Formats: sequence, C-alpha cells, structure tokens
Amino acid sequence: MATSPFTTSLLTLRPSSSSSKLSFIRASDRFTVPSTSRREFFFKGLAFQALPLLLLTPQPSLSREVEVGSFLPRSPSDPSFVLFKASPKDTPALRAGNVQPYQFILPPSWKQARVANILSGNYCQPKCAEPWVEVKFEDDKQGKVQVVASPLIRLTNKPNATIEDIGSPEKVIASLGPFVTGNTYDPDELLETSVEKLGDQTYYKYVLETPYALTGTHNLAKATAKGNTVVLFVASANDKQWQASQKTLKAMIDSFVV
Repeated sequence: MATSPFTTSLLTLRPSSSSSKLSFIRASDRFTVPSTSRREFFFKGLAFQALPLLLLTPQPSLSREVEVGSFLPRSPSDPSFVLFKASPKDTPALRAGNVQPYQFILPPSWKQARVANILSGNYCQPKCAEPWVEVKFEDDKQGKVQVVASPLIRLTNKPNATIEDIGSPEKVIASLGPFVTGNTYDPDELLETSVEKLGDQTYYKYVLETPYALTGTHNLAKATAKGNTVVLFVASANDKQWQASQKTLKAMIDSFVV
C-alpha cells in the first residue's frame, strides 16, 4: 500500500513545574500514514484535541455544588439568610413566561441541587400538561426545598384564576399533595392550613406530617396562582433534620413570594 507523509499538530496538557495548574503546549510530530487512512486519522485528531477542552469546561451538575452564600446576596430582611430571586435565566418555564419570577430566602450553607431533565419541564415548554420542578436546594443537616409549578388548566378551566377561584386550601392540596410528598397524599396527613394575603396575591399555607412521604416525614408548603400557573413552594425534612431546623424551614416558607 502506498504511503505519503501527513503532518498534524496535537494539543496536549502537561503539569507546570512551577505551579499545580495545567498548561497547554503544542507539539508537532511527523507521521507517515497510509493515504487511505488520512480521513480517519484527521477526525480522530480533532476528537483528541477537543478532549482537554471538555475536561476543563465546568459541567452544570458540578457548578452547582457550591454553597449559595458564595454567589447569592444577603437577605435585606435577615442577614443570616441569602436571597434567591428567580429570573428567566434560571429555568425554561421562566424563559417561556409560564411562571412569574419568585423569590425566597435560604441559609448560606445550602447548595442548589440538580433537577433531572424529566422533572424540570425542559422537554415540554411552553405547553406542559403536568407539574414540573423549577428549582431545588438542600442541606444534609437541615432538609430541602423545591419549587413545583403546575399548569393552571390542570386545576381549573378559568383563565388567570386566583388561588381562591380554584377552591379551598383543602381542595388545592388534595390536587397538589402528591407533589409535596413525592408519592401519595392522605388528607389525614394535613395538620394545619392558613391563608395569607400579600397585596393582591393570596397564598395557601400548609403543615403536613407525612410518615410515608419520599420527601420526608415533615413537610411545609405554600401555594399561589398567578398567570397560567399554580406555584407551590415545599420545605421537607426527616425527623432528625426537623428537630434542628423547623424554625429555619418555616422562615423560608414565610419568605416565599411570587
């Protein structure tokens, strides 16, 4: 088989002797490659050169593994918390206009958790038929919170309905309860309901004891309707977490507004 010279330049990584950082060096070597293999060799070379860039590019799931206090501002109302304000860059539903911006406080030591694509609503925007998870934050010692959004049409046929238009607090939680617990909802698990009015917006608040819930044995929730969506904020904890953090979780629930 006839051969001919084929020269390529490969990008490699080498540790620098003066620091622990990686530095790029470019080395040129002359290879003799069969002419019939040039095309295969060329594309393999491109893949090899791209590898260091992939390794050095922060992946979304890893970039969230930092304490929120390192990038969120302190809460003006309580400096012991930080303030999360959701904007269109945060979720597909906010970018699509299906959810209005919302905000809440959380401890600076908490971390943002990755939401699986199948739960995020990313695949069904702008018209989702079922509820989806907007964002999720957690702490091993204190518990977790998440924002769940549900299409209004799932609960009522009235356009731009308020939470009162949908029904009583008990009726709303009966529909959304499984999205609080992660599996099933039993009315006997509902310990307390209350109604809160902030300006023109009404919120239903719930205290639940959920021994069989996937989310945890204790759940707090707050729901409201705005635009075409019902938004549910859920704080969850197991027994051990609840003993240490119930006041913190209640403060987070109280702070949630849309």
